[in-house]
This record gives sequence, C-alpha cells and structure tokens, in this order.
Amino acid sequence: MSKILVVDDEPDLRFILRRIFERAGHEVAEASNGAAALGCVGRSLPDLLVTDMMMPVMGGAELISRLRADPATAQLPILAATGDSQLAGAADAVLPKPYLPAQVLAAADALLTRKADQT
Repeated sequence: MSKILVVDDEPDLRFILRRIFERAGHEVAEASNGAAALGCVGRSLPDLLVTDMMMPVMGGAELISRLRADPATAQLPILAATGDSQLAGAADAVLPKPYLPAQVLAAADALLTRKADQT
C-alpha cells in the first residue's frame, strides 16, 4: 500500500481522487493548496504526490519547484492532474482534466513502479 498526497482546491475533486486511490488499496492524505501540501510532506513523506496546478495560496508550479529544490523531496514522484498542462512542466507525469479513474490509476501506478525500480 502506497501513501498518496492529493492536492487540489476543489473538495469534490479531492474526494473523487481519494475514492479512486483508496479503492485501489492506497492510503490517501489531502491538502487544499500547495502551502498545506508542503506541511503534509514535511510531516510524512508520501510515495506519490498528485496535484492540481491552479490553486489559491500556492499553486502547483510553485509547490513542485519547492519540492524539487529540497534534496529530501527532490525525487518525490509528482503527477499533475490539471486543466492546463503547460503549467506542469516539472511534474513527472501530466494527466489532463477531465480524466477517467482508470487513467488516474494507470498514471499513478506507472510512477510508483518507476520509484520502486529506482530503490
């Protein structure tokens, strides 16, 4: 079971992603913006971070930039689930909105497998 942090300012989208991942057997934490996500990552490093890009307080681009700049989180797999893929250049993978549950799981599984192969 992997730990996945879902970051999105839309509660309904966080709920949907939580359900998708929990039904697949993953443990899920949530954050409503990038600043809250940094706090979550600081308390417990997830195996995968799934983030929206356009959020108040701190958007996904700044969140990814800060995570990549810190040696402790630089290798954290990041999936950007976004309506604007141009903003997600530093993510490991991009999933354009709208997406299907199978697409979310396939993208997440690919990143988690790649991470496992590197360790």
